[in-house]
Amino acid sequence: MRPTVYCYDPLFLEHNLPGHPENRGRLERIVRTLGDEGLLARMILVPPKPVDLKLLAKVHQQPYITALKHYAERGGGHVDADTYVASRSYDAALLAAGGAAELVRAVVSGAARNGIGLLRPPGHHATYERGMGFCLFNNIAVAARTALDGDVGAGLRPAPTRVLIVDWDVHHGNGTEDIFYESPEVLFFSTHQYPFYPGSGDWRETGAGAGQGYTVNVPLPAGVGDAGFRRVYAEILTPLARRFRPDLILVSAGYDAHWNDPLAGLRLSLAGYWELARTVVALAEELCEGRLVVLLEGGYNLKVLSAGVADCCRALLGDSAPGPDPFGPSTWLERGVDDLIHTVRQSHGL
Repeated sequence: MRPTVYCYDPLFLEHNLPGHPENRGRLERIVRTLGDEGLLARMILVPPKPVDLKLLAKVHQQPYITALKHYAERGGGHVDADTYVASRSYDAALLAAGGAAELVRAVVSGAARNGIGLLRPPGHHATYERGMGFCLFNNIAVAARTALDGDVGAGLRPAPTRVLIVDWDVHHGNGTEDIFYESPEVLFFSTHQYPFYPGSGDWRETGAGAGQGYTVNVPLPAGVGDAGFRRVYAEILTPLARRFRPDLILVSAGYDAHWNDPLAGLRLSLAGYWELARTVVALAEELCEGRLVVLLEGGYNLKVLSAGVADCCRALLGDSAPGPDPFGPSTWLERGVDDLIHTVRQSHGL
Protein backbone atom coordinates (compact mmCIF):
# COMPACT_ATOMS: atom_id res chain seq x y z
CA MET A 1 0.00 0.00 0.00
CA ARG A 2 1.20 3.48 -0.84
CA PRO A 3 1.39 5.56 2.35
CA THR A 4 -0.73 8.41 3.62
CA VAL A 5 1.39 11.55 3.91
CA TYR A 6 1.08 14.83 5.77
CA CYS A 7 2.66 18.25 5.44
CA TYR A 8 3.63 20.47 8.36
CA ASP A 9 6.29 23.01 9.29
CA PRO A 10 6.74 25.14 12.44
CA LEU A 11 6.88 28.25 10.25
CA PHE A 12 3.10 27.95 9.88
CA LEU A 13 2.88 28.99 13.55
CA GLU A 14 4.70 32.28 12.87
CA HIS A 15 1.62 33.65 11.14
CA ASN A 16 -0.11 34.73 14.32
CA LEU A 17 -2.20 37.42 15.95
CA PRO A 18 -3.11 36.70 19.60
CA GLY A 19 -6.83 36.98 20.18
CA HIS A 20 -7.73 36.48 16.53
CA PRO A 21 -9.87 33.37 15.83
CA GLU A 22 -7.38 32.11 13.24
CA ASN A 23 -4.25 31.95 15.40
CA ARG A 24 -1.36 29.53 15.90
CA GLY A 25 -3.18 27.71 18.70
CA ARG A 26 -5.41 26.01 16.12
CA LEU A 27 -2.55 24.19 14.46
CA GLU A 28 -0.69 23.58 17.73
CA ARG A 29 -3.76 21.77 19.09
CA ILE A 30 -4.15 19.70 15.92
CA VAL A 31 -0.52 18.57 15.85
CA ARG A 32 -0.56 17.74 19.57
CA THR A 33 -3.73 15.66 19.17
CA LEU A 34 -2.43 13.78 16.14
CA GLY A 35 0.78 13.02 18.01
CA ASP A 36 -0.96 11.93 21.19
CA GLU A 37 -3.30 9.62 19.28
CA GLY A 38 -0.50 7.99 17.31
CA LEU A 39 -1.67 9.27 13.95
CA LEU A 40 1.44 11.22 12.98
CA ALA A 41 3.48 8.06 13.48
CA ARG A 42 1.27 6.24 10.97
CA MET A 43 1.81 8.85 8.25
CA ILE A 44 4.91 10.06 6.42
CA LEU A 45 5.99 13.69 6.56
CA VAL A 46 6.29 15.54 3.25
CA PRO A 47 8.37 18.65 4.05
CA PRO A 48 7.02 21.78 2.37
CA LYS A 49 9.00 24.06 0.09
CA PRO A 50 8.11 27.68 -0.67
CA VAL A 51 5.81 27.78 -3.67
CA ASP A 52 7.39 28.63 -7.00
CA LEU A 53 6.47 32.23 -7.72
CA LYS A 54 5.66 31.45 -11.36
CA LEU A 55 3.13 28.87 -10.19
CA LEU A 56 1.71 31.29 -7.62
CA ALA A 57 1.29 33.94 -10.34
CA LYS A 58 -1.10 31.60 -12.15
CA VAL A 59 -3.40 31.74 -9.11
CA HIS A 60 -2.91 35.33 -7.89
CA GLN A 61 -2.07 38.49 -9.78
CA GLN A 62 1.51 39.69 -9.39
CA PRO A 63 0.67 43.11 -7.88
CA TYR A 64 -1.12 41.39 -4.98
CA ILE A 65 1.77 38.98 -4.37
CA THR A 66 4.27 41.85 -4.36
CA ALA A 67 2.12 44.04 -2.13
CA LEU A 68 1.71 41.26 0.43
CA LYS A 69 5.46 40.71 0.53
CA HIS A 70 6.14 44.40 1.12
CA TYR A 71 3.39 44.61 3.73
CA ALA A 72 4.95 41.79 5.75
CA GLU A 73 8.42 43.31 5.42
CA ARG A 74 7.08 46.52 6.98
CA GLY A 75 5.79 44.56 9.97
CA GLY A 76 2.31 43.73 8.71
CA GLY A 77 -1.13 44.89 9.76
CA HIS A 78 -4.56 44.13 8.28
CA VAL A 79 -5.42 43.64 4.62
CA ASP A 80 -9.09 43.93 5.59
CA ALA A 81 -11.10 43.98 8.81
CA ASP A 82 -10.80 40.19 9.23
CA THR A 83 -7.43 39.33 7.70
CA TYR A 84 -4.09 40.11 9.31
CA VAL A 85 -0.48 39.99 8.16
CA ALA A 86 2.39 39.51 10.61
CA SER A 87 6.08 39.92 9.84
CA ARG A 88 6.47 36.21 8.91
CA SER A 89 3.04 35.80 7.30
CA TYR A 90 4.27 36.14 3.72
CA ASP A 91 6.91 33.46 4.28
CA ALA A 92 4.39 31.20 5.99
CA ALA A 93 1.89 31.69 3.18
CA LEU A 94 4.50 30.85 0.54
CA LEU A 95 5.36 27.70 2.47
CA ALA A 96 1.70 26.71 2.93
CA ALA A 97 0.98 27.06 -0.79
CA GLY A 98 4.19 25.20 -1.55
CA GLY A 99 3.23 22.46 0.89
CA ALA A 100 -0.07 22.00 -0.94
CA ALA A 101 1.88 21.62 -4.18
CA GLU A 102 4.26 19.08 -2.61
CA LEU A 103 1.37 16.95 -1.39
CA VAL A 104 -0.12 16.90 -4.88
CA ARG A 105 3.23 15.90 -6.35
CA ALA A 106 3.53 13.04 -3.85
CA VAL A 107 0.03 11.74 -4.56
CA VAL A 108 -0.08 12.20 -8.33
CA SER A 109 3.42 10.76 -8.84
CA GLY A 110 2.37 7.61 -7.02
CA ALA A 111 4.72 8.06 -4.07
CA ALA A 112 1.68 8.38 -1.75
CA ARG A 113 -1.92 7.23 -1.89
CA ASN A 114 -3.41 10.31 -0.24
CA GLY A 115 -2.40 13.10 2.09
CA ILE A 116 -3.39 15.93 4.39
CA GLY A 117 -1.98 19.44 4.67
CA LEU A 118 -1.67 20.80 8.20
CA LEU A 119 -1.18 24.24 6.71
CA ARG A 120 -1.87 27.82 7.63
CA PRO A 121 -2.68 30.53 6.83
CA PRO A 122 -5.77 29.01 5.21
CA GLY A 123 -6.66 29.84 1.64
CA HIS A 124 -10.10 29.28 0.16
CA HIS A 125 -11.33 32.89 0.48
CA ALA A 126 -8.27 34.35 -1.28
CA THR A 127 -9.27 35.49 -4.77
CA TYR A 128 -7.10 36.15 -7.78
CA GLU A 129 -6.75 39.78 -6.73
CA ARG A 130 -6.71 39.84 -2.92
CA GLY A 131 -6.67 38.05 0.40
CA MET A 132 -9.72 38.05 2.65
CA GLY A 133 -11.55 35.99 5.26
CA PHE A 134 -8.36 35.06 7.20
CA CYS A 135 -6.79 33.81 3.91
CA LEU A 136 -3.67 35.09 2.10
CA PHE A 137 -2.82 32.67 -0.74
CA ASN A 138 -5.30 30.12 -2.06
CA ASN A 139 -3.57 26.85 -1.17
CA ILE A 140 -6.11 24.56 -2.80
CA ALA A 141 -6.04 26.53 -6.04
CA VAL A 142 -2.26 26.17 -6.08
CA ALA A 143 -2.69 22.44 -5.49
CA ALA A 144 -5.11 22.13 -8.41
CA ARG A 145 -2.90 24.21 -10.69
CA THR A 146 0.11 22.04 -9.80
CA ALA A 147 -1.74 18.93 -10.93
CA LEU A 148 -3.22 20.46 -14.08
CA ASP A 149 0.11 21.88 -15.20
CA GLY A 150 1.69 18.44 -14.92
CA ASP A 151 4.29 19.72 -12.46
CA VAL A 152 4.39 16.46 -10.53
CA GLY A 153 7.70 14.81 -11.33
CA ALA A 154 7.95 11.19 -12.39
CA GLY A 155 4.83 9.08 -12.14
CA LEU A 156 1.34 9.45 -13.57
CA ARG A 157 1.28 10.22 -17.28
CA PRO A 158 -0.53 11.93 -18.80
CA ALA A 159 -0.95 14.63 -16.17
CA PRO A 160 -4.39 15.05 -14.56
CA THR A 161 -6.86 16.93 -16.72
CA ARG A 162 -9.79 16.93 -14.29
CA VAL A 163 -9.67 17.97 -10.65
CA LEU A 164 -12.62 17.82 -8.25
CA ILE A 165 -12.48 20.29 -5.37
CA VAL A 166 -14.85 19.59 -2.46
CA ASP A 167 -15.24 22.42 0.05
CA TRP A 168 -16.99 21.51 3.30
CA ASP A 169 -16.02 24.63 5.26
CA VAL A 170 -19.05 26.43 6.69
CA HIS A 171 -18.13 29.51 4.64
CA HIS A 172 -18.34 29.56 0.86
CA GLY A 173 -14.96 29.16 -0.85
CA ASN A 174 -15.43 32.28 -2.93
CA GLY A 175 -11.74 32.58 -3.81
CA THR A 176 -11.53 29.06 -5.21
CA GLU A 177 -14.73 29.63 -7.16
CA ASP A 178 -13.38 32.93 -8.50
CA ILE A 179 -10.11 31.42 -9.72
CA PHE A 180 -11.70 28.49 -11.57
CA TYR A 181 -15.10 29.96 -12.51
CA GLU A 182 -14.42 29.75 -16.26
CA SER A 183 -12.48 26.48 -16.22
CA PRO A 184 -13.87 23.09 -17.29
CA GLU A 185 -10.79 21.41 -15.79
CA VAL A 186 -11.97 21.95 -12.19
CA LEU A 187 -15.33 20.88 -10.78
CA PHE A 188 -15.83 23.01 -7.68
CA PHE A 189 -18.41 21.69 -5.20
CA SER A 190 -19.24 23.65 -2.04
CA THR A 191 -21.61 23.14 0.86
CA HIS A 192 -21.86 26.24 3.06
CA GLN A 193 -24.17 28.20 5.30
CA TYR A 194 -26.10 30.79 3.27
CA PRO A 195 -26.63 33.70 3.47
CA PHE A 196 -23.46 34.06 5.49
CA TYR A 197 -19.92 35.38 5.07
CA PRO A 198 -18.71 36.10 2.40
CA GLY A 199 -22.20 36.42 0.88
CA SER A 200 -21.52 34.40 -2.27
CA GLY A 201 -22.36 30.80 -3.14
CA ASP A 202 -25.95 30.96 -4.43
CA TRP A 203 -27.01 27.85 -6.33
CA ARG A 204 -27.34 30.03 -9.45
CA GLU A 205 -23.54 30.50 -9.48
CA THR A 206 -22.69 27.65 -11.85
CA GLY A 207 -19.66 28.87 -13.80
CA ALA A 208 -19.20 30.91 -16.96
CA GLY A 209 -17.93 30.42 -20.50
CA ALA A 210 -16.18 27.08 -20.90
CA GLY A 211 -16.64 26.56 -17.16
CA GLN A 212 -20.44 26.72 -17.25
CA GLY A 213 -21.79 23.89 -15.10
CA TYR A 214 -18.48 23.21 -13.37
CA THR A 215 -19.28 25.25 -10.25
CA VAL A 216 -21.81 23.58 -7.95
CA ASN A 217 -22.99 25.46 -4.88
CA VAL A 218 -25.25 23.96 -2.22
CA PRO A 219 -26.26 26.96 -0.08
CA LEU A 220 -27.52 25.53 3.21
CA PRO A 221 -29.75 27.39 5.66
CA ALA A 222 -28.70 27.52 9.30
CA GLY A 223 -29.77 24.36 11.13
CA VAL A 224 -28.79 21.72 8.56
CA GLY A 225 -26.85 18.87 10.16
CA ASP A 226 -25.80 15.27 9.66
CA ALA A 227 -28.89 14.03 7.81
CA GLY A 228 -28.91 16.96 5.40
CA PHE A 229 -25.20 16.67 4.63
CA ARG A 230 -25.54 12.93 4.14
CA ARG A 231 -28.25 13.46 1.54
CA VAL A 232 -26.37 16.26 -0.24
CA TYR A 233 -23.25 14.13 -0.56
CA ALA A 234 -25.21 11.07 -1.70
CA GLU A 235 -27.66 12.79 -4.04
CA ILE A 236 -25.57 15.64 -5.48
CA LEU A 237 -21.82 15.16 -4.95
CA THR A 238 -21.63 11.43 -5.68
CA PRO A 239 -23.44 11.49 -9.05
CA LEU A 240 -21.58 14.68 -10.04
CA ALA A 241 -18.23 13.09 -9.27
CA ARG A 242 -19.11 9.92 -11.17
CA ARG A 243 -20.13 11.97 -14.19
CA PHE A 244 -17.01 14.17 -14.04
CA ARG A 245 -14.59 11.30 -13.32
CA PRO A 246 -11.76 13.31 -11.74
CA ASP A 247 -8.10 12.35 -11.91
CA LEU A 248 -7.56 13.88 -8.46
CA ILE A 249 -9.81 14.98 -5.59
CA LEU A 250 -8.92 17.92 -3.35
CA VAL A 251 -10.78 18.91 -0.18
CA SER A 252 -10.98 22.28 1.55
CA ALA A 253 -11.61 20.92 5.04
CA GLY A 254 -13.10 23.39 7.48
CA TYR A 255 -14.50 22.17 10.79
CA ASP A 256 -16.65 25.22 11.52
CA ALA A 257 -19.89 23.56 10.34
CA HIS A 258 -19.93 21.66 13.63
CA TRP A 259 -22.87 22.50 15.89
CA ASN A 260 -20.55 23.70 18.66
CA ASP A 261 -18.39 26.02 16.55
CA PRO A 262 -18.64 29.62 17.78
CA LEU A 263 -18.70 31.35 14.38
CA ALA A 264 -21.55 29.65 12.48
CA GLY A 265 -24.94 27.94 12.65
CA LEU A 266 -24.87 24.59 10.88
CA ARG A 267 -25.35 21.47 12.99
CA LEU A 268 -22.92 18.88 11.72
CA SER A 269 -21.45 16.54 14.34
CA LEU A 270 -18.08 14.81 14.43
CA ALA A 271 -19.87 11.67 13.29
CA GLY A 272 -21.20 13.68 10.36
CA TYR A 273 -17.71 14.89 9.50
CA TRP A 274 -16.50 11.30 9.61
CA GLU A 275 -19.12 10.41 7.01
CA LEU A 276 -17.98 13.27 4.76
CA ALA A 277 -14.38 12.11 4.97
CA ARG A 278 -15.32 8.49 4.32
CA THR A 279 -17.40 9.56 1.32
CA VAL A 280 -14.58 11.46 -0.40
CA VAL A 281 -12.10 8.67 0.36
CA ALA A 282 -14.50 6.16 -1.21
CA LEU A 283 -15.02 8.37 -4.26
CA ALA A 284 -11.26 8.72 -4.68
CA GLU A 285 -10.84 4.95 -4.46
CA GLU A 286 -13.62 4.40 -6.99
CA LEU A 287 -12.72 7.10 -9.49
CA CYS A 288 -9.02 8.01 -9.32
CA GLU A 289 -7.02 5.22 -7.67
CA GLY A 290 -7.27 6.83 -4.25
CA ARG A 291 -5.66 10.15 -5.23
CA LEU A 292 -6.92 12.59 -2.60
CA VAL A 293 -5.40 15.59 -0.84
CA VAL A 294 -7.11 17.32 2.11
CA LEU A 295 -6.10 20.86 3.11
CA LEU A 296 -7.02 22.59 6.34
CA GLU A 297 -9.31 25.62 6.26
CA GLY A 298 -11.49 26.90 9.16
CA GLY A 299 -12.66 25.58 12.53
CA TYR A 300 -12.56 27.58 15.74
CA ASN A 301 -13.59 25.26 18.56
CA LEU A 302 -10.17 23.74 19.11
CA LYS A 303 -11.40 20.48 20.58
CA VAL A 304 -13.81 19.96 17.68
CA LEU A 305 -11.17 21.01 15.17
CA SER A 306 -8.47 18.65 16.42
CA ALA A 307 -10.88 15.73 16.77
CA GLY A 308 -12.28 16.34 13.28
CA VAL A 309 -8.83 16.46 11.69
CA ALA A 310 -7.85 13.31 13.60
CA ASP A 311 -10.89 11.48 12.22
CA CYS A 312 -10.09 12.70 8.73
CA CYS A 313 -6.61 11.19 9.11
CA ARG A 314 -8.20 7.93 10.22
CA ALA A 315 -10.37 7.93 7.11
CA LEU A 316 -7.33 8.57 4.89
CA LEU A 317 -5.51 5.72 6.62
CA GLY A 318 -8.42 3.36 5.98
CA ASP A 319 -9.59 2.94 9.57
CA SER A 320 -13.08 1.49 9.99
CA ALA A 321 -14.20 3.76 12.83
CA PRO A 322 -13.65 7.32 14.09
CA GLY A 323 -12.19 8.29 17.43
CA PRO A 324 -14.31 9.12 20.48
CA ASP A 325 -16.76 12.02 20.13
CA PRO A 326 -16.82 14.17 23.30
CA PHE A 327 -19.67 16.32 21.96
CA GLY A 328 -22.18 13.92 20.42
CA PRO A 329 -24.93 14.93 18.01
CA SER A 330 -26.74 18.23 17.89
CA THR A 331 -29.83 18.28 20.11
CA TRP A 332 -31.74 20.79 17.95
CA LEU A 333 -34.29 19.90 15.30
CA GLU A 334 -32.59 19.77 11.90
CA ARG A 335 -33.71 21.79 8.88
CA GLY A 336 -34.82 19.85 5.82
CA VAL A 337 -33.09 20.06 2.43
CA ASP A 338 -35.63 18.48 0.03
CA ASP A 339 -36.32 21.60 -2.02
CA LEU A 340 -32.65 22.62 -2.14
CA ILE A 341 -31.51 19.20 -3.34
CA HIS A 342 -34.18 19.18 -6.03
CA THR A 343 -33.19 22.67 -7.21
CA VAL A 344 -29.46 21.94 -7.39
CA ARG A 345 -29.94 18.56 -9.05
CA GLN A 346 -32.24 20.08 -11.65
CA SER A 347 -29.85 22.96 -12.28
CA HIS A 348 -26.99 20.54 -13.00
CA GLY A 349 -28.94 17.95 -14.98
CA LEU A 350 -28.87 15.19 -12.37
